[in-house]
Amino acid sequence: MSALQVLAPEGVPAITSSTELAAVLVPVLANLVWPDGSIGIDAGDVVVLSSKVVSKAEGRLVRADDREDAIDSESVRVVASRENADGSRLRIVENRQGIVMAAAGVDSSNTHAGTILLLPVDPDDSARRLRRGLAARLGGVRPGVILTDSAGRPWRSGVTDLAIGAAGITVLDDLRGTPDDAGRPLETTVVAVADEIAAAADLLKRPTGGRPLAVVRGMAHVVTQEDGPGARGLNRTGPDDMFALGSREAYERGREGLPLHD
Repeated sequence: MSALQVLAPEGVPAITSSTELAAVLVPVLANLVWPDGSIGIDAGDVVVLSSKVVSKAEGRLVRADDREDAIDSESVRVVASRENADGSRLRIVENRQGIVMAAAGVDSSNTHAGTILLLPVDPDDSARRLRRGLAARLGGVRPGVILTDSAGRPWRSGVTDLAIGAAGITVLDDLRGTPDDAGRPLETTVVAVADEIAAAADLLKRPTGGRPLAVVRGMAHVVTQEDGPGARGLNRTGPDDMFALGSREAYERGREGLPLHD
């Protein structure tokens, strides 16, 4: 029988730009109590952390009087833009991290007036540094690390967490060529393992209230000794992106005789 366990401990203190993340997380991780009575964290576990916490530790909480200007500065490409009934604007963009999401990941919730929170500059590098810091304080135990943010999805309502940074994780499980139950080789199946772990962890963790952290046990087969290439490869952009533009923007480019991809 296969089993997956997720713990989302409380007690993570408020994070500021002077916080050493690994130092404040290790006491919380070391005191985890699992259903079988074991305590702490193992090398096959996956530490899943809200990227908002990482952003605060990296000084990405910045002054900004105009959120739209901040979105402009964090964007490299506009996918779609819509005016809301209240006069505000919704923009789906590709941000500097290569992720297509609303507002480039710029967040003004749970921040003081006049400030906004930007995503980590390089989430994969942040995940690698956090993993090294945890291992140094956990006696060499090297859990996998995933940094998450919430995003919407084409044709689906609601948001879910996805992996924007990763270290020590096989982020994609390529099943192409393996046989299905009828013995036929799979042709296109590549499982987004890191995103699935991120979503499972988000069922319990929250970016506020001292619970931005979860630990997933039961996925040791995707935890690697090496840090690996990270989560950026999960982003689908360029010619393979079938959602490169919103429908209205695609129609407009078509009428003008322009290609969908620059």
